[in-house]
Amino acid sequence: MRSEQDLTHRFEGESVGRALGLVGERWTLLILRETFFGVRRYGEFARNLAIPRPTLSARLKTLVDAGLLDRVRYATDPDRHEYRLTQAGRDLFPAIAALMRWGDTYLAGPEGPPIVLRHNDCGHLDEPFLACGHCGGPITADNVSSEPGPGFRNN
Repeated sequence: MRSEQDLTHRFEGESVGRALGLVGERWTLLILRETFFGVRRYGEFARNLAIPRPTLSARLKTLVDAGLLDRVRYATDPDRHEYRLTQAGRDLFPAIAALMRWGDTYLAGPEGPPIVLRHNDCGHLDEPFLACGHCGGPITADNVSSEPGPGFRNN
């Protein structure tokens, strides 16, 4: 039996923890970053990331099994496959862009960020930000509050 002060049950199904369980490992995030920049083939991932091949194979399988990437044959004899983002994978772009922006702000060298994002619709360099889907105002840690959602458990 849990004590009244033991609140761990409330977070067992918590979304951030579940998401990090799937994509929170360094190589997984770097593979996703590469897919957003157009990398599709196993050899390109291995070359660009200098990732051990067994690790790459395992992470790609996890991403395919989780529905973030599709494994698509692009050649036969021998069969060769490429990896394409699914909608669920594409929906992670804001998280990757936010991590990139944070790294550019706090970790980039004096010469500035190594990669920038250009918004194709207006042609300007992009500065991604989180905004409310209703009013368009910026969302920060200081102007939101959390409350129980439909999946919240009291016990």
